[in-house]
Amino acid sequence: MDSLDWKDYGVDSIVNTVCNHKHLGKGSIILCHNGAKYTAQALESVITGLQEKGYQIVPISQLIYKDNYHMDHEGRQVKNI
Repeated sequence: MDSLDWKDYGVDSIVNTVCNHKHLGKGSIILCHNGAKYTAQALESVITGLQEKGYQIVPISQLIYKDNYHMDHEGRQVKNI
């Protein structure tokens, strides 16, 4: 899911976009841009907000299934039949 941090709307916008995104769920990968103006300032609040909702931050290597899965049109991993 896109944090929309690249739009430079500010820290609160990034936190709200990520923590209340309609596609936020187990296994979500959040896209942030290293050149965006407010991303670094928003990061601590984003992490805290996600943790307060019960999410755990893990390396991407723990999220991507390597065998017997494919990505659907929304970027979700789906088990091969």
